[in-house]
Amino acid sequence: MISLQEGLIPKIDQQKPYALVAITKHGVEHARNYIEKFPYTDLYYMKKFEHGDEATRHIQLFDGTVRLLLPALFQQYKAIICIISLGAVVRMIAPLLVDKKKDPAVLVVDDKGEYVISVLSGHIGGANALTQEFAETIGAQPVVTTASDVQKTIPVDLFGAKFGWVWDSEEKLTPVSASVVNEEHVAIVQETGEKNWWMHHTPMPENLKLYSSTEEALTAKPHATLLITDRLIEPYEEELLNNGVIFRPKSLVLGMGCNRGTSAEEIEELIDETLLELKLSKKSVKAIATIDLKKDEEGFLQVAAKNNWQFVTYTAEQLNEIPIKNPSETVFKYTGAYGVCEPAALRYAKSSEWLLEKKKGTNATISIARITFDEEASPKLAR
Repeated sequence: MISLQEGLIPKIDQQKPYALVAITKHGVEHARNYIEKFPYTDLYYMKKFEHGDEATRHIQLFDGTVRLLLPALFQQYKAIICIISLGAVVRMIAPLLVDKKKDPAVLVVDDKGEYVISVLSGHIGGANALTQEFAETIGAQPVVTTASDVQKTIPVDLFGAKFGWVWDSEEKLTPVSASVVNEEHVAIVQETGEKNWWMHHTPMPENLKLYSSTEEALTAKPHATLLITDRLIEPYEEELLNNGVIFRPKSLVLGMGCNRGTSAEEIEELIDETLLELKLSKKSVKAIATIDLKKDEEGFLQVAAKNNWQFVTYTAEQLNEIPIKNPSETVFKYTGAYGVCEPAALRYAKSSEWLLEKKKGTNATISIARITFDEEASPKLAR
């Protein structure tokens, strides 16, 4: 817990590029939901609103006036999103302002989550782009007043954030962003994930070009690359990352079953080794799916919470609606379902094929499927 004291800048644990701060009961409830949808944020709120799961979810509690927390956030974060009244935020940040080239972006969200307002460092600091992206993520109305902010292109560090996409590494975010803004040839290769990521009503600029494969992009020799994939790349593709960023969409579901009382450590070890064998990124996992008999299975609950994954359960009847290749009478005898991990994965993914039908560990089983995304939603290309 962070104890705030007048005249002292508190020690905080910055893990993400953006900070989200709430000081009211309703604001805290919204904020806890927002970090599920927008994965780039560290959340801070007052200790009196403690829920008990803050340590697991890396939520930082503070005691004292939020005004004393802001100097630490200003020093360490790229942007600060405040679920606090606009007037209060303006008064609190005024003494902290240095220069528009140095100050972090500041956004304000109202207590009902209806509006997201770009307050500070709108253009240079990226607040306007963040306002648009964050507002779309939470279903709010963006409020941007900077007249010069007219460039309609991709904000690289926020690309796909509204869907929960994350980048593999931030190392090349700045040079790739420069290539986008300077209208250099930028290759976009999308292998999975949501297709409706283009956020403007106008077509994409001509310098942004879509390619169907990394091989095609390599041949085109772009200045920069945006690669959207859930797989681990091969050595020959690394040339694209000399000035490129990999984005990990939430495209994988883990269907799982286990013996009662299987530890979280054993479950996660099975997950890690299986993903590595299949050359898939753990950052692209969206959910663990299983039978409702396991809805209180502590190992599953701990692994899902630790990795910020959804935990979804289905009834035996729901699982039996999914055709599987190897129905088990033994499993049916104990659960009422002819399979658990295999149909659970397919049902959540809305798919008819597995990436891995089934693998047995000592006390757990795993099946992996790729989520089906809308193929019709794709960005408009410039003519």
